[in-house]
Amino acid sequence: MAAPFLRAFHGELTVIGKRPDGDSIRFIPDSPEHLDDLQRADRKRISKTDGSLQLRLEGIDTPETHYGPHAQPMGERARDWLLEQAGFSDVVFNEAGTVTQASPERRAAVVLTKAFDPNGRPISYVLLDEDDAPADGEWTDVDAELLRRTLNARSLSEGVAYLTLYTSTPATHGRTLRALAREAREEDRGVWAVDETGEFRLADQGSIGPPDGALILPKLFRRCTDYLKAVEGGFAGTLPDWLVAASATGRRPENDLLLVCGETEVAMSAVVQQVNQRIRFTAGLLDIVFVEK
Repeated sequence: MAAPFLRAFHGELTVIGKRPDGDSIRFIPDSPEHLDDLQRADRKRISKTDGSLQLRLEGIDTPETHYGPHAQPMGERARDWLLEQAGFSDVVFNEAGTVTQASPERRAAVVLTKAFDPNGRPISYVLLDEDDAPADGEWTDVDAELLRRTLNARSLSEGVAYLTLYTSTPATHGRTLRALAREAREEDRGVWAVDETGEFRLADQGSIGPPDGALILPKLFRRCTDYLKAVEGGFAGTLPDWLVAASATGRRPENDLLLVCGETEVAMSAVVQQVNQRIRFTAGLLDIVFVEK
């Protein structure tokens, strides 16, 4: 079972010249030497220009603003919410979604993390009230009270993000975050007011894209997008068929393993069904935990 002890990093969030979205933003730590104490430290990817790292916000996944050239409904809303809550205003983007102007240019913050993900991003919670946060470099037990103060928890409570737990997420954190997401769903906040993951039409990219496509779980959106590309390239099977086939190549593990209600591991292809252009995701979105790769 993953332990809830995380290390605090004081530093600054930075957005100028970056492409933040609703669940990822860049951070410059005051004490980067402590990064070597984290799990998968050999994967870390630090910008040579400004010393920043791209964070992966723990426990959440927000609608995509840029998955290659593609996006989802409500993606920009999630991004703008995160930037506003982080204290950035007057944010200007260019056509590529890169921030060209913001006030202030940087914002003090505290990141709580214990590991990098396989792509070299610290798996992090973000705190803004640093005066009442753990000291820089301190390992701390992140309890429910501290967790609820993070931007991660607040985004779930507002319905800006989908709950996305991994087996590396501490169980105590999962319970707290799941409760916040469940309350948001019951109140039809944010994504929950329009979510169609349970059953939706997949005819082309527009059917799951902005402005009027179906809003679905971002991880499933990414799989559907890659599947549509494969179909354009000649693949003749269903989405579940493609999940199995794509993973068999070993190049990209598209057929994610997950736990449903804490039971035995199953592949995503086992909870995805397709009949003609109709896709069904048969697992409850608050009942799944993805197996960390």
